[in-house]
Amino acid sequence: MVALLAITLLRSSHEGDTTFQLAAESDFVALPDITVPSMLTAWLMVLVCAVALGESVRRMVAHVRQPMWLPIVFALAWMTGFLSWAAADGRIRVVSLFAGAVALAVPLVFGALGGVLGERAGVVNIAIEGQLLFGAFAAAITASLTGSPWAGLVAAMVAGALIALILGLFAITYFVDQVIVGVVLNVLVVGLTNFLFRQVLTPNSDSLNAPVGFERMPIPVLGDIPLVGPILFRQTALVYVLYAVVAIVAYALYRTRWGLRVRAVGEHPKAADTVGIKVNLTRYRTILLAGAIAGMGGAYYTLVAVNQFNREMTGGAGYIALAAVIFGKWDPIRATLAALLFGFATNLQGVLSAIGSPVPSQFMLMLPYLVTIFAVAGLVGRSRPPAADGVPYRQQ
Repeated sequence: MVALLAITLLRSSHEGDTTFQLAAESDFVALPDITVPSMLTAWLMVLVCAVALGESVRRMVAHVRQPMWLPIVFALAWMTGFLSWAAADGRIRVVSLFAGAVALAVPLVFGALGGVLGERAGVVNIAIEGQLLFGAFAAAITASLTGSPWAGLVAAMVAGALIALILGLFAITYFVDQVIVGVVLNVLVVGLTNFLFRQVLTPNSDSLNAPVGFERMPIPVLGDIPLVGPILFRQTALVYVLYAVVAIVAYALYRTRWGLRVRAVGEHPKAADTVGIKVNLTRYRTILLAGAIAGMGGAYYTLVAVNQFNREMTGGAGYIALAAVIFGKWDPIRATLAALLFGFATNLQGVLSAIGSPVPSQFMLMLPYLVTIFAVAGLVGRSRPPAADGVPYRQQ
């Protein structure tokens, strides 16, 4: 990635200044704009990235644990350098850029959390895409019939848990290959929702596909914090639920007896069985919870983003969420940050188009998937999944 940015700067030099607008028009306290020389800033960020990369390599050779701040510094420096070059003589609205990234990352985070829980328990959850899509479908119909977005959210959780139950039935009880089952479930959900959309929703769109969505709920005081407030605290209730879910999953997985049992059946199920832990029951319970969380991500599409269901509207988000699980090394906080990175890459293509960036539109369209490939290819070799991930357990 450092070499790619450096080659880009060498091949296409854009002299001028780049302005970073840090404040939104509705901010109570307006931060001043920051104007920097485009090429000089870009090359300084390349230097920072190179230093961060060197430190990462040094720690890897010395077998020292990589701190979380190191990839964050690298990512921020790389993005700052790239934006400085791409927006020469232009203006980057930082609040809009990151607020859009958070909005696009919400279903990815829900899906990634579901993937982390499932794989920590030893079940590979390829069916995240199906859980997102079926959750979106159930949320649209239920919210349309009841007039309540909260009822739609509950229905999405049930739909996601139902897909997880089918996954568990074949993968845990009947020992079918988990990857194959997940792929089949994704194809099944796509076909089923396409059929129902055409036969049921389209003829009755006013009554069955007009859900009442969540409204924006700015949090007093927190929403007025410069820069951070407009990005994080002027969101819908579903986004605030996401904040709570991330914190609860991270705490429960590492700080509770339940989390210890989940990690035990994912790492060494036979040892867990010998101390009285019901391995398969624990796996069932965990993947049902994981499916419910992923289903909440599907509800975001129909209750916040679009306010109606469309065919295949998730657009492969489940697979990107699965990449975030691997990128995040099966850790809920790291997976959340990875999902935010992918959301940022997706939003960046629209921002660069709006400012007339010289970056080709084709590159911007494939940018999120390039980030996904680099992330997985760069870290999969050094990431260790749970030892029993994908291995069915046959009780003696």
